Amino acid sequence: MESHVNFDLNESLKHYQDDPSTIATPEADSALVDCENDPEALTSAVINSALNPIVDSVAENPDAIARSSNFDTLQFLLKCAPTISYAQQSYITVPDFLDLVVSGLAAEADIVHDDLEVDEQESVQHHKQPLEMFAFLLQWTMTAVEAKAAEKPASAPAARGKGAKSAKSKIGANKDGSWDSSTQIQAALDTMSKVLKLKLAKVFLTTSERNTFVSLFTKPVYLVLESETRIKSTAIRMHAFKVLCIAVKHHGHAFGAQTSIIQNLSYFEHLSEPMAEFLHILAEQYDHAQLTEEVLRELSNKEFNSNDAKGPKSVSTFITKISELAPRLVIKQMTLLAKLLDSESYTLRCAIIEVCGNLIAMLSKQEGEERSETHKGQINAFFDVLEERLLDINPYCRCRAIQVYVKLCDLETKFPKRRQTAAELAARSLEDKSSNVRRNAIKLLGKLVSTHPFGVLHGGQLSFKEWDARLRAVDAELNALKPPAGTPGLAEKPEATVDESLLDEATQVAGSPQKQPVPMTNEQKQAAMVAAMAEAATSEAMTKLQLTRRYYVEALRFIEVLHAASPTVSQLLSSKNKSEVIEAMDFFVIIDAYKIETARVGIRRMLRLIWTKGNSDEGKGVQTHLIECYKGLFFEAPDSFSANDAANFVARNMISLTFGATPAELTCLEQLLSTMMKGDLVPELVVQKLWQVYGVQKKEISKNQRKGAIIVLGMLALADPELVVREMETCLRIGLGALGRADLGLARYTCIALRRINNPKQGKGASAATTAATARLPNDHAVLVRLAAVTEVQSQSQEWFGVAEQAVGAIYALSKHPDVLCSTIIRKKTKEVFQQQQEEKKPEPRETTPQDEDVEMSGMDEPSAEDTPAPGSVERRNDRNAAIALSQLLFVVGHVAIKQIVHLELCEKDFKRRKAEKEKIKSAVEPSPAKKGSKTPGKRQQATEEEQDELDLIAGTTEDDFTEAIAHIRERELLYGPTSLLSSFGPLVAEICANNTAYANKQLQAQAALCLAKLMCVSAEYCEQNLSLLITILERSADATTRSNLVVALGDMAVCFNHLIDENTDFLYRRLCDEDQSVKRTCLMTLTFLILAGQVKVKGQLGEMAKCLEDSDKRISDMARMFFSELATKDNAVYNHFVDMFSLLSADEALEEEAFRKIVKFLATFIEKDKHAKQLANKLAARLQRCDNERQWNDVAFALGLLAHKDEEIGRMVGEGFKLVQAGA
Repeated sequence: MESHVNFDLNESLKHYQDDPSTIATPEADSALVDCENDPEALTSAVINSALNPIVDSVAENPDAIARSSNFDTLQFLLKCAPTISYAQQSYITVPDFLDLVVSGLAAEADIVHDDLEVDEQESVQHHKQPLEMFAFLLQWTMTAVEAKAAEKPASAPAARGKGAKSAKSKIGANKDGSWDSSTQIQAALDTMSKVLKLKLAKVFLTTSERNTFVSLFTKPVYLVLESETRIKSTAIRMHAFKVLCIAVKHHGHAFGAQTSIIQNLSYFEHLSEPMAEFLHILAEQYDHAQLTEEVLRELSNKEFNSNDAKGPKSVSTFITKISELAPRLVIKQMTLLAKLLDSESYTLRCAIIEVCGNLIAMLSKQEGEERSETHKGQINAFFDVLEERLLDINPYCRCRAIQVYVKLCDLETKFPKRRQTAAELAARSLEDKSSNVRRNAIKLLGKLVSTHPFGVLHGGQLSFKEWDARLRAVDAELNALKPPAGTPGLAEKPEATVDESLLDEATQVAGSPQKQPVPMTNEQKQAAMVAAMAEAATSEAMTKLQLTRRYYVEALRFIEVLHAASPTVSQLLSSKNKSEVIEAMDFFVIIDAYKIETARVGIRRMLRLIWTKGNSDEGKGVQTHLIECYKGLFFEAPDSFSANDAANFVARNMISLTFGATPAELTCLEQLLSTMMKGDLVPELVVQKLWQVYGVQKKEISKNQRKGAIIVLGMLALADPELVVREMETCLRIGLGALGRADLGLARYTCIALRRINNPKQGKGASAATTAATARLPNDHAVLVRLAAVTEVQSQSQEWFGVAEQAVGAIYALSKHPDVLCSTIIRKKTKEVFQQQQEEKKPEPRETTPQDEDVEMSGMDEPSAEDTPAPGSVERRNDRNAAIALSQLLFVVGHVAIKQIVHLELCEKDFKRRKAEKEKIKSAVEPSPAKKGSKTPGKRQQATEEEQDELDLIAGTTEDDFTEAIAHIRERELLYGPTSLLSSFGPLVAEICANNTAYANKQLQAQAALCLAKLMCVSAEYCEQNLSLLITILERSADATTRSNLVVALGDMAVCFNHLIDENTDFLYRRLCDEDQSVKRTCLMTLTFLILAGQVKVKGQLGEMAKCLEDSDKRISDMARMFFSELATKDNAVYNHFVDMFSLLSADEALEEEAFRKIVKFLATFIEKDKHAKQLANKLAARLQRCDNERQWNDVAFALGLLAHKDEEIGRMVGEGFKLVQAGA
């Protein structure tokens, strides 16, 4: 009979842990031993010949494992496992081997279980050694499996050889041909659980023996859990947890598990949540909460190395997860865990913040008897932690606190007092320096609104006016129920609280007869009952009203916080962080749904986001989100509406967007609506409704509504010009007809809509060139006739200038020969102005021409004089009328001059386009003479002679010749040509501007200056002649609008005639110190464009722009910041001019020291290179010895402190200079 192994588990484990290869296997199969030094010789046949007999014998009787030859052969194969190739181990050794050990152990467990049931102690002891041997082999095998699994990515390609095809057919093979051990690992874990469920105390009589045996199972389990791949499998994870739970619950593995959990959390990040899940299962299903408490207790006292980032993060995830799964266990250890709030690791503080939120959620769900005062105290303590952490030094902690509040908003329990505090803290966090905190604060405010608790009595709306009115009504009711101050009985009421028996004893005299109470009659009893009931009812009503009043006050406090926060959120719409911008948009959409008044301001401000650069996903995301927001707010009708009602709803909303909108907002709305039109987001029925509103005549409607309709239609026409072409007659009848003459604003926007007929920038299905060629109209076309007539309307309204500007613009956009038509307009206007003056000198009253409708309209507009005015007043009125008429003439002249320049540029562009097309056709036809001759002469002759002449002219003219001709027309013909109409107005305008005392009318002077500026943009010669006059007006004019216009004009001239303006840019920079904010803002915008576009050279004047960084007007300071941010991206521009700016700022005594420091600090942020910082520091340090006073020295020292120069010599100089200044003082 074959000898049995004398197996000592402790000895085997010692050898295994030191070096498995040292384990002696004297009885191993000789065929295998021969291959010990040649792993390649361990073929499938050799291994199977040794392994198959063992499998058969163990299957017959598990005790066969104890035979020396069997056990040593198995150990020998395991020793060879590291040297066997991946393919050999995958397909030959491990699967069969693992099956053998697992099935043998399972069979042995069944036998042990049966023997334990019959309580045969001797036979039970006999099973100890086989169990230990199987467990030892199982540990070794699973370790080998996991070791090979870890190597699998590097070794796997070796399996893609000749055997790959056959490997795929094996059971448990992956798609890549490798062996999938998951199923067998699950079987092994299941068998472990089966063994651990046995009463092992009867098999292993000492605790040390049992612990050693249990560790043979737990160690492989922890090894399996260390694999990220394994832990993702729910089945394996649950089987592993089951083994550990049984070991902890029944076999004293708690301390070992605690140590392993702490180690796993320190070294394996992926085990944070699984360990929490394990402890939760242990506590819930196995009723063993002690381990969780011990682990939390140990973690709360654990100290982490400051360089260790992984450990705190892993522990934080674990604590957070366990607080979600088992909050009742965590709350018991909160006093210890709270110490982690003082940890330097922000991740640990974040974890405790989230734990507080989870515990609040748990406590809030307890009802009835469970909700004791203790729990309320705990909830308050946790809320205190959250509020305190909103001021944490780390932004991630502040974010986490806000995120926890967001989660708590969804609880059924509302915590009204805490919500109010949360709202106030969130509003404060809107000014946090971290964009992530600000974004989450906006989100919290939106969540607080959407889950507010004030919807019980009056629905969910939060309009301040409505709630304030309700509060006043309740106050009035309370005052009505209170008795008047002088009502009898009010003074006696406090005496009811005094003990009457004491009063009797104190006042009664011995022996004196006691007064008997007079019995009450029935009537008195009934009256007393009624009075008591009335008093009770009054008291109850007052209690209800007081509660209602408190409810209203709390709602108003919440609404006031939202009102105060809205302007800050509105500013955050300009944030560089796109996710913050999107969150701000969502906030305004939410508060608009709840009718909060401040929402509309933010929604209007959102419009400017349509210009967000869309060259990145973030930019496109902002634009798309804006369109989605506006769709939801204005362009989507309720589902219950019919198609017609929905179109009416959307059309009315679109029109309402134009009410009270600023020019900037209208420009943004135009871009938004045209973008939506391009995306087919505006239904055709809505467009029809807008035309109906615009064209209605039978019914009187609001002027603003009609005007709003044409504004919107003009915006939509940017994307689809055909929209206006189809309704051109309506435009002529309404906007350019009687209604337009009565409402010049309507006429102006009608002109804008008509301009869009020929829109070279847009157009559906047609190229820009085709559109330009086909949309030009002859001068006798009805549209152009009406447009010209609009400019002749006599009106003293300021709106006339806007109408005339758009009418001239529309003529130049639509007419084939706009210069001819505009010449006619100017002649008519000139004749009207100067004839009118001559007629006013005559004593006879001026006659009106019956055919001139414009004069008739003018007569309707003028106020009728009932009494004959005094001669002096008539003369003053005539002078004023003449000045207004001349102002209008000069405005038309100036605007025509500018448009004529643009027209000439378009002619040049069109010439070049047609020449290029001609050459392209010529080059395409010439190489194929056969094709050239195949064309029929009849088709060739269909072109008109005029077109042929034009083509011949184009073919024979070079581009340079044409460009020179255009330049000559602009420079010499327009203002100096003998037949030019504008040549007469150049001297006239200069004369009016130069003699502002003779022509003293403010409006005339403003329009003359504007006309002068526009004419100067036409010709360099005229510009040079009148530049000094223009600058004089810019310096001395009292009218802010005139100064603003001339600033813009100087900017245009700098682009046109740079050589003339370059020497006079100082006059432009001076306007940055203008007393009027609008002029200062216009100047800053103009200079920003000129400098960033490289149109003017900067000569040290940037210091003036730097002063704008601390301007009292926030729009100016924001624009200045934007300018310097853009300038910093252009070839070290801020570095190059830093010293000049510093000199100018430091020399300005009017600039306060605090403002100076803020400006220099902002500019220093753009000095990013160390080399530049050192060079600037050296230049500034040289000034320290030349400082005349302490203020100058302080300025230089402050600037040096901002630069990262790291120069000890400069540091020493600063120190010495400071001491010197102190001594001098």
